[in-house]
Amino acid sequence: MKNRKILCFSCFLFLIPYSLFAQQNSPFLVPRQIYVGDPATLVVPLPPALQNNPDMILTKKDYLSNESIFPSHESLEIYKITLEKRTAGSRLLIEFTAFAPGVIEFPLIEIGGEAFSGLSVKVNSLLENNPERLLAGSASVLAMPGTALMLYGSLTALIVVILLGLWFIFKGRVVLNQLREKWKRYRLYAGMYKTEKRLSRALAKGADKRIILDKLSFEFREFLTILTGKNCLSMTAQDFMREFVSEFSNTPDSFKLDESAFLGKFFGRCDKLRFSGGDIEAKDIEKLLEDLKEFIEAKDKEEKSK
Repeated sequence: MKNRKILCFSCFLFLIPYSLFAQQNSPFLVPRQIYVGDPATLVVPLPPALQNNPDMILTKKDYLSNESIFPSHESLEIYKITLEKRTAGSRLLIEFTAFAPGVIEFPLIEIGGEAFSGLSVKVNSLLENNPERLLAGSASVLAMPGTALMLYGSLTALIVVILLGLWFIFKGRVVLNQLREKWKRYRLYAGMYKTEKRLSRALAKGADKRIILDKLSFEFREFLTILTGKNCLSMTAQDFMREFVSEFSNTPDSFKLDESAFLGKFFGRCDKLRFSGGDIEAKDIEKLLEDLKEFIEAKDKEEKSK
């Protein structure tokens, strides 16, 4: 229920900028209400452009060089026309002054290879007998395209960061510690699987059997030290039988060796081969590696079942 409320709140915040954009998608005046003789700007929102382009500007100076470029109207004096092409939203800005009251329609506006028609404004008159009519206020600052989206997007991102921070304070550290522990266990078992395969390949290639036994004994002891937290590097075969009688009592039934005495027997056989002084048969080492693989697979399966 709590997560659903957070999701609904986040969706609401994301929808605010789009609703504002939809409201501002029609032409509007700056200032909103104008009277005869007031300078004003008509802002026409346009669809976003594919890329940001320099502003195209037409002024009265263009009228002197080419009369057909700059539009004119008997009730309007147009000073400047600006076409802004932005990826966040384009705009057409028409700066003008009206000299007659009522609804006045702009002439055809041609700029940047585009034509705009059907634009009109309502101009009020101070001479009308209406005490509620006041002089138009000063023109407000024009907002840049995409300002609302950037503002509410930043606010939403800030709220998301705060929520993630609260989650991390109360639950995040526990989850990260669990993931870190699982990653350590995965690397531990993966490393032991690689050790067994590496020693098997070395034995098949005819490497020194005593060196293989030394590496097998050391790396298996090191694995057990990390796995159990006990110092297994200095333990004898008898020590393993005493220390690990109950350590691996939950090994799955598929592990066919006697788990309570497996480690003692394993290291007893390994040390006997290492220090006997006689010839070492390859099949004896192969049997040790097979037993090691069965043990690792059984413990790995047990860890994953938990």
